[in-house]
Amino acid sequence: MPIFAELRRRGVFRVVAAYLVAGWLLTEVLTTLLPTLGAPAWAERAVVLIFALGLIPAAALSWFYELTPDGIKREADIRDEDRTRRIGARPLDYVTIAGVVLLIVFVGLFSAQRTGEEMPVTLAAVDLASVAVLPFDNLSSEDEDYFSEGLAETLLHMLAQVPRLKVAARTSSFAFRGQNKSIREIASALGVAHVLEGSVQKSGNRVRITAQLIRASDGFHVWSSSYDRTLDDIFAIQDEIARKVGAELTASLLGAANERLGGVQTNNPDAYDLYLQARKEHVTYSYGGLRGAEDLLKGALLIDPDFTEAKTELASSYIRQVETGLRAPAQAYPEIRAITAQVLEVEPDNVVANAIHTYVGVLNRALAGGTVDLNDLVSRLEALVAEAPDEVQPCILLVRAYQLAQQDERAIAPLERALARDPFNAQILYELGSAHMRLQDYVAARDALQRSLQIESAQPNAYVLLALISAQEGDGVAYVRNLLDALAVDPRDQDLPGLIADFLYQLELVDEGDDFRARVVTIAPTSEIAYRTELTRALARGDADAADRSARRAIEDGVESRYFAYGGAVQHLLRQAIVSDSIPAEEAWLEAQNPGIFDIDGESVPQKYRMAQGVAMDAWYVSLPREELLRRLDYLLQLGEQMGFGVASDPFTRMSVHAMRGEVQAAVQVALDDIFSHSVAGSLGWERTFEQAQFAEVVADPRIQAAMQRWEQEEAELRESVAAFLADLQSHG
Repeated sequence: MPIFAELRRRGVFRVVAAYLVAGWLLTEVLTTLLPTLGAPAWAERAVVLIFALGLIPAAALSWFYELTPDGIKREADIRDEDRTRRIGARPLDYVTIAGVVLLIVFVGLFSAQRTGEEMPVTLAAVDLASVAVLPFDNLSSEDEDYFSEGLAETLLHMLAQVPRLKVAARTSSFAFRGQNKSIREIASALGVAHVLEGSVQKSGNRVRITAQLIRASDGFHVWSSSYDRTLDDIFAIQDEIARKVGAELTASLLGAANERLGGVQTNNPDAYDLYLQARKEHVTYSYGGLRGAEDLLKGALLIDPDFTEAKTELASSYIRQVETGLRAPAQAYPEIRAITAQVLEVEPDNVVANAIHTYVGVLNRALAGGTVDLNDLVSRLEALVAEAPDEVQPCILLVRAYQLAQQDERAIAPLERALARDPFNAQILYELGSAHMRLQDYVAARDALQRSLQIESAQPNAYVLLALISAQEGDGVAYVRNLLDALAVDPRDQDLPGLIADFLYQLELVDEGDDFRARVVTIAPTSEIAYRTELTRALARGDADAADRSARRAIEDGVESRYFAYGGAVQHLLRQAIVSDSIPAEEAWLEAQNPGIFDIDGESVPQKYRMAQGVAMDAWYVSLPREELLRRLDYLLQLGEQMGFGVASDPFTRMSVHAMRGEVQAAVQVALDDIFSHSVAGSLGWERTFEQAQFAEVVADPRIQAAMQRWEQEEAELRESVAAFLADLQSHG
């Protein structure tokens, strides 16, 4: 046909072919390099569009103009003899062929390099029906982060319900918040093929949400949309986004097209907003965060009393409050049981509520002195974890049950499995560090805790565990420094300055300890740590009368057993009674204050009183017939095993049991192998223990004498180093 002959004569086909090859090569290079250089996702699309739109002008120009030895000329101005000399034909063929070859070589080499170096998880190894939901960018005021993150978290929860869709865990996805990582890098780290990201902007009662689903392999936007609605529409927006993403990634989406994915169980935007704020506060488990979360969750429940997620979150928050000393167990446990019972009445298969209800029920019975079956607790929690392996809370409660049952070694495996599913979860890493610490694997414990802090730096409890590890390793300066770091994160926690003060008092650094205790007395004068430090201060000063008054005040005020505040007061009074030969009188006074405190055979003796009976063994050793002493000892050991306080967990207890039974050499060996083999920093106050009558023959052993002298010297050096550190700290402001 004449038109094709004319196109060939004018070189249009050659120009188009060259344009396609050169454009393809340029597009491949730019779309590969732009993400690496941190360019926004739209830049890649712009490159492709410019290349595509430029084809028509290039073809048109080649029709009207041609490349000749004299330069570019209009087609109409070229003479016939010049056509035989034109330079655009054969060289252009060479350029086209060379471009194709270069493109093949470049794509092959770069793909191999990218597979080997840049993508540790290749596309072949990643399920294409997989997605990570990143925290949405907050375009509102700074204090609105909780809303944008909560929106993304709800979407993640909804997408997790889509059949055959793999969704990366929330905490691991959110670990990349604020990091300068490309979509490809994030997807590779999380082992997913797609990433859902977006932004949120709130203004009054209106919200603007953008969302885009990106294919990680090439940065292509599979789906994107924007919404400009009122806050009342937030749940419909979430549902639409989740369904669109699910439909793009899976062939089947929950059956009927009008079926809604389950988000949070509320339709009230105000309750939802408070719930999201509470989740943000709860995550670090600090004093301030836990108090704030409680208030926010109660506010959400006042608005929507049927909001089950808020109830479960509140129950979980109360468990943490008990563990951090914000609530007394006797007050919190019945409330937790009542809250989770409400959830289970509506959702009997709610795994998290079931786990909390079961765990707290056992603790509540033990607290009241009832008989508990820890092996049954372990079995029930193991079943719940198997039923919902992606839920973190049941896994943590299972670990707690292992610890209560003196099965610490079993706690590692479930935590490592949870971490494999959620590798950037700061909470799991914290729990793993705690489990390793209980097994005295301090290297593994420190590694897990430091990794946890890298992900979430505002964790006071992680610093506390690092402090305890430092003490076990003999580094008193690091112990204080870590507690100061924790205090900087959570200044409202009265326990942190109290722990520092107690440590300093036991080192006889009274003035230095007073600076920290003043903070405790100011913000929490009736806390357990306040009573504890009052007694240790008096002992450090050698003020016997002040120590006696302090111990009696703690008993009269009904202090709880946290930080050994109650047990320490009973122990001090009975040890003084041994010296003054007034054990019967002291026991009578204690019994008058706390009826039933020494009822060894009682059926329902509170756990607090059982602890007091344990420390009373010092006095009973010198006041009771040997047969009755051993009967009480064996009975308490049996009860302790049932309630998770086995003799094997504490070397001082094991040494004491051997000594009371007259097994002197066994007691000596425990002291040498499991007590004096460690640093004195983890056993301050040891002198008062070895002063007790049951250890007289143990202390007489020359090996024990040598060990005690070594510890005395080590304690003096420890005192000097800590004092110097605090003096230097004070001098630098």
